[in-house]
Amino acid sequence: MATPIKEWSKLEVRAIVRFLFSKGTKPSDIHKQIAETYGEGAMSRSRVYQWCTWFGEGRTSLGDEPKSGRPKTSTNEENTTRVDELIRCDRRMKIREIALKLEIPKSTVHEIVHDTLGYRKVSARWVPKMLTEDHKLQRVEISQRLLPRCQQDNGDEDAMHIGVGPGGDFQANNNLFDNLNTGDETWVHLNTPETKRDSMTWKHPSSPVTKKFKVQRSAAKVMATVFWDAKGVILLNILPQGQCISAARYCSTLDRLKEAIRHKRPGLLRRGVMLQHVNAIPHSANLTQQWLQCYDWEILSHPAHSPDLAPSDFHLFGSLKRHLGGMAFETEDDLISELRNWFDNLDVDFFRVGINSLLSRWQKCIDLHGDYVEK
Repeated sequence: MATPIKEWSKLEVRAIVRFLFSKGTKPSDIHKQIAETYGEGAMSRSRVYQWCTWFGEGRTSLGDEPKSGRPKTSTNEENTTRVDELIRCDRRMKIREIALKLEIPKSTVHEIVHDTLGYRKVSARWVPKMLTEDHKLQRVEISQRLLPRCQQDNGDEDAMHIGVGPGGDFQANNNLFDNLNTGDETWVHLNTPETKRDSMTWKHPSSPVTKKFKVQRSAAKVMATVFWDAKGVILLNILPQGQCISAARYCSTLDRLKEAIRHKRPGLLRRGVMLQHVNAIPHSANLTQQWLQCYDWEILSHPAHSPDLAPSDFHLFGSLKRHLGGMAFETEDDLISELRNWFDNLDVDFFRVGINSLLSRWQKCIDLHGDYVEK
């Protein structure tokens, strides 16, 4: 026996009924063939007889006829204005509440809100911190100070220009950022649950509903410090469980970074290292500042509370956490091995895009008068 077709449309089944009826097949036999091919739920016996009657009377349309009844009168200019006024007074008001207050059908309110007024309900955008005017001013000033440097290369203003690439992203047309190294720390858990968004799947209306069980991140975690540039990862340093970064440990990591640069980026120490890191306490401690002054490394200014202007935060770590989502590791060594494999397999374009994104983000920060940059 043939397997019933699982995916079908009403018009398809009606067309089969019309075809068989025109061939002289009895309605009872049509229903039997429909049930065998499409399943019992495709069309009931009485419905098959009804459609055969209509086709016998000369009907040719397979679609549903317009329903008779009283025409809509609720969707008018007066109700549209009243709905708009309620929403402007309370942006969180629900469709049901508006319908009860104005005594009009919910379907009418839904049509007015979405189709006529063009409203859509969205969640508030999450931001790391409520920026004060001083914070915004600092973000703008630093962006304005850094952006012009992208138009210079050793004093030659014609050495490069900033173009706009696909998607509106700014692209540096020379090797200005070859001297820039950026880095930061992040916690990595042995068990990282998959986010709800990353677990989304396509489904047909007749497909069963998928379930996702809530899983907590493991308490076992390690702190990873990553330094990278437009060519790739220069240093990956992972502290044992139970340890976090301090000024002394950060200086020790910088010692390792200096040696890594010597081997992986020959000539960079001679040309001068430009380092961008966030204003965390270990990064701004006196001990760290003394280390940086000793080796004459330039620190790229970074405004406070600004992960949207730090490539590690807005580009690298998010991709890392999405990759680890749903993974569970038995040991710390297994986790570290996965981290190294993931970084080693990243294409160089991934790092180049992350560094070059600073140009567009500085410009957007200026355009937004210091507010947070989303993309």
